[in-house]
Amino acid sequence: MLALTLTACGGASNAVDVCAQSACVTNFSDAVYQNGLLLAGGALDLSSGTATERRLGYFSDIYYDPSRKQWWGLSDRGPGGGVLQYDTRVQRFEVDISATGAVSNFRVVQTVKFMQGTQPFNGFAPNPTNVLGRAFDPEGIVINPKNGNLLVSDEYGPSLYEFDRTGQFLRASTTPSGLIPRNTTTSVANFASDTGNTAGKRTNRGFEGLAISADGAFAYAMLQSAMLNEGGGNGIYNRIVKFDVTTGAAVAQYAYAMDKADQGQGISALVSLGNDKFLVLERNNRGIGPGATLATAAKVVYQIDLAGAVDVSGVTLPATGAFAGAVKKGAKGMDLAANTLPALGNKSPEKWEGVAIGPQLANGNYVVVVGTDNDYSVTQNATGTQFDVYFQFTDADPFATSIQCPIGSTNACFFTASNAPTTLTSAYGLLPGVLAAFTAKITAYVSP
Repeated sequence: MLALTLTACGGASNAVDVCAQSACVTNFSDAVYQNGLLLAGGALDLSSGTATERRLGYFSDIYYDPSRKQWWGLSDRGPGGGVLQYDTRVQRFEVDISATGAVSNFRVVQTVKFMQGTQPFNGFAPNPTNVLGRAFDPEGIVINPKNGNLLVSDEYGPSLYEFDRTGQFLRASTTPSGLIPRNTTTSVANFASDTGNTAGKRTNRGFEGLAISADGAFAYAMLQSAMLNEGGGNGIYNRIVKFDVTTGAAVAQYAYAMDKADQGQGISALVSLGNDKFLVLERNNRGIGPGATLATAAKVVYQIDLAGAVDVSGVTLPATGAFAGAVKKGAKGMDLAANTLPALGNKSPEKWEGVAIGPQLANGNYVVVVGTDNDYSVTQNATGTQFDVYFQFTDADPFATSIQCPIGSTNACFFTASNAPTTLTSAYGLLPGVLAAFTAKITAYVSP
């Protein structure tokens, strides 16, 4: 459906070079919103099992494989926050793209579960808590252009795993010891929660973003926010870890400064542009979501540059303040909260998490697809019991007026705010996923 014509220098080998090599400076600019799709909150994937086990979790990350022209959408550890059985998986999907870059007709064409032999990588939190095992909370995905294998980043470890195209585990990269969540006095790790930990990544704040260099030589995994010993919830500096894909060793670390540390601020995606430049999706935890506070949503994509950044592998980062060796952060490239859908009451979803650079259009611009993680439209109470959350999106605060029902059921429902019993009506729906399309000029983009 697309005419793939010219590309900037450093692109695919069969592309036409449209700028002198000396004048090519990788840069992301002129992003224009095209459209957004609402994807049903109750849609099912192509695996077997119950409807709850097959519910699409949508986009913890999105990746476009340009050599195979394939889209991948990653689900995380499943509904339930690590307390429910869920075989982790990734969806290969297709989507139509118009000549202007608008997307339509989303459909899942393959569901791939992550396995080690006959045993699945499961969303259950590690138990015992100091043994990672096959506990898996996948958050970032790329395709190695050298061999087509899947590299997937995980929040529990934090870990970087390699799988073949059938989902079979091949190997794990070596996580730098300083990132392991642990007690520095006892040296005991707790991968399941922050209890007892004094250093390393925070719970649910492991490797969130993942990118790969165009030649497949290096993968870049990014922590969602600051480590426990670098400010924790009050810290603004995240770490980007550069891995040698061949050896699995971490070869460098870089510091990224977030805009702020409050309101759950963190990064959700990392995308390589080539030549040490990347896109970073930074957001807070405001917007429409199960349990989320509505106002005020901040979801921004920045371009960053690693050139000149210092290796902080052996450095303890400050919680706040200036750090001269941090990566260079450019101007705002996309404001995701500024483009809303009437069907969601013109309110931003809480969790914009996936960003992918798609095909090049005939006019030379690229399609940039951004997606939300809808958390399976599930929340839990204080005892860990899971409930589906149904929203009426035209309400001023859809979560405040939402209805909860036992997961997989539409009976025994109650209002979230009051716990008063109620009957679910067609005016309420599960939180959908959102897939939004932008177009942008990317000078000297180097695609994998």
